Amino acid sequence: MLMIRLQRIGRKNEAAFRLVLTDSKNSTKSGKFLEILGTHTVKNDTVSFKKDRIVHWMKMGAQVSATAHNMLIKDGIIEGKKKNVLSKKAPTTKRKEIKK
Repeated sequence: MLMIRLQRIGRKNEAAFRLVLTDSKNSTKSGKFLEILGTHTVKNDTVSFKKDRIVHWMKMGAQVSATAHNMLIKDGIIEGKKKNVLSKKAPTTKRKEIKK
């Protein structure tokens, strides 16, 4: 199955990401991908996506990861609700303060 997901590039403490089309069996750090569909630089907060290619691959059946899905909605390339990307751990509870 084809996936559209983020691949981290860039130096330590200077994160940058590529939006790539890859096979879902490839790990994110393998570096194997079929096509670069866009970039996102965290430091400058610049985003550039190839809208026509993303829409093309989604019509061909490519699945989008949750984080990439949220970025595409924010950029206006696709429509829909954002997905929850936070961990599914139990919610935190407030601590009771000990009175002296």
